[in-house]
Amino acid sequence: MVTQFDIQNAVRALQLSGHALCVHASLRSFGWVEGGAQTVVEALLAEGCTVLTPTFTEYGVAPPPALRPARNGWDYDHFIRDWQGIGKIYTPATNEIDPVEMSAISAAVVQRPERVRGNHPLCSFTAVGPLAHALIAEQAPLRVNAPLTALAAMDGFVVLMGVGLEQMTLLHLAEQQAGRNLFRRWANGPDGQTIAVETGGCSDGFGKLEPVLASVMQQIRVGQSLWRVFPAKRTLAIAAEAIRREPLITHCGQACERCDNAVLGGPLL
Repeated sequence: MVTQFDIQNAVRALQLSGHALCVHASLRSFGWVEGGAQTVVEALLAEGCTVLTPTFTEYGVAPPPALRPARNGWDYDHFIRDWQGIGKIYTPATNEIDPVEMSAISAAVVQRPERVRGNHPLCSFTAVGPLAHALIAEQAPLRVNAPLTALAAMDGFVVLMGVGLEQMTLLHLAEQQAGRNLFRRWANGPDGQTIAVETGGCSDGFGKLEPVLASVMQQIRVGQSLWRVFPAKRTLAIAAEAIRREPLITHCGQACERCDNAVLGGPLL
């Protein structure tokens, strides 16, 4: 059984106390945590950390004709889906997250009364801790990666708790810094009118960046969970350079329109 004491010990061993941490986690990877996801969050906060985590939502709507850029990883004529955002307007006050894609840690963070949630209807980040406002303040529909930019500026870290690089949202910012435009998707704005918003693309190929990032990675095992820790600023620089040098390094290797378009530079805006 993993306790709060075990998690705090790991944070100290990694010299993460007092830092801003972007956490991507599988609670199941630990085995059993006494007190569940809230214990993980409490342990990080007890070490003076600020916890940043994705809290994405299913508020998407269909693309209107005027907001359909080319090379956008999207087959406008043939893509069919059940649009969950019809009639819904996102606000940072909601605790709603995507129950399938988001982790128990993300759910635990967004439910805390003191948390700060970003202003993005599809890909919000939420933070809790002393640096929460500074991390979240600049997120907007067309600034999806602002919390990650702030994380790097604060010399923060990304912590993968039992998950792979495919979950590391920081690598979408690396794609952007390498010169790629981010994809556009659609949601209702505050007035109910459809707006375009920035989102990341396919991340299934991000694991191919692991050898490139090995030199800056720390790792430790907490219970059954393998934690891998990356300094945000250095990771961005290394990953962006790797993507510029070898654009196909992020491609998932499947028949993937998003990856194909990303390698070409993303949507034509």
